[in-house]
Amino acid sequence: MNAVDERERRWRLVLGREAQCSGLSAADQGMDGALEALYNRSDAPAGSSGRRSAGLGGSAPRVARWLGDIREYFPTPVVQVMQQDAMERLGLHQLLLEPEMMAAVEPDVHLVGTLLSLNRVMPDEARESARAVVRKVVDDLEKRVAQKTRSVVRGAIDRSARTHRPRRVSDIDWNATIRRNLANYLPEHNTIVPETLVGYGRRSRGVQKEVVLAIDQSGSMAASVVYASVFGAVLASMSSLKTSLVVFDTAVVDLTEQLTDPVEVLFGTQLGGGTHINKAIRYCQGLVTKPNDSVFVLISDLYEGGVREEMLRRVAAMKAAGTQVVVLLALSDEGAPFYDRDNAAALAAMDVPAFACTPDAFPELMAAAIQGQPLTAWVDRHQDA
Repeated sequence: MNAVDERERRWRLVLGREAQCSGLSAADQGMDGALEALYNRSDAPAGSSGRRSAGLGGSAPRVARWLGDIREYFPTPVVQVMQQDAMERLGLHQLLLEPEMMAAVEPDVHLVGTLLSLNRVMPDEARESARAVVRKVVDDLEKRVAQKTRSVVRGAIDRSARTHRPRRVSDIDWNATIRRNLANYLPEHNTIVPETLVGYGRRSRGVQKEVVLAIDQSGSMAASVVYASVFGAVLASMSSLKTSLVVFDTAVVDLTEQLTDPVEVLFGTQLGGGTHINKAIRYCQGLVTKPNDSVFVLISDLYEGGVREEMLRRVAAMKAAGTQVVVLLALSDEGAPFYDRDNAAALAAMDVPAFACTPDAFPELMAAAIQGQPLTAWVDRHQDA
């Protein structure tokens, strides 16, 4: 097929059957039918705005066949986009309550978020199928992030320990040593005399750092809840960390005991509802026993339904006590399009930047926080990258 024919074919698939283009092959006709069922304009009533409307109705068997078709005709990223559109246009989230639908969908983080939002109304026969879908996504995510997270965080914990008697040259932290000995600079020799060495401490087998994850479970944070639960389970598997995980809306639920299985954590959440960040921070303050060796990670869009001023005072108090405070507007690949900019600005004024973080960057972020690095500088470096 030459370039002109390929371009015409693509335009025909984009514009639909009303386009004045040449015919389609048998395979393309199947693809066109799948697109038309979701985006067909011909079903729009007279006098409508012209926006495309769905052509699958409420038939579960028909939707199940359509889900199978799009998996056959399109690559996985496109299938996931079409499934999301089907959620909005076809009411697919209601049809997911039927067990036979689970085998037809392409599992991904967004689908898990939808299933979790339906958890409280899902019939028992559908819940086991939903749990299997969630398990598959969680297992895939753990394979993606676990090894890197453990490696990066362990290295950060080892480097965060300091000694003034490093046993080997390789144990010397040269940056810290130079800063400690700036007063010993000899201008005539253009050098520093390192009277005091700063080195990395030896690895300890006990708990060295505390990590508290507080996750906003409002509906807009679904993807972040999924990723944070997986990361929480990975961190909890490390003996050098004491990891706690709390989810909140207007209530606070401690899911730390379920961290051995992120699927149990996810089914312990309840997506949707209001938000009371101040109450969650108050609870998390009680979990911190060693402020100077603790990292508090708040994952929220910062829309506070509680007392805003008290929330900000609590963050300031944690920071003043020595706790490294991290505020993520989202932990996902999509970023954070909606968040309370006033609260984000107020936190930034306290040198607590609020920003979105991708799952791939999260291990390095935790390493920086564990080592006590200035997070504003870390954010600037990664935004420029």
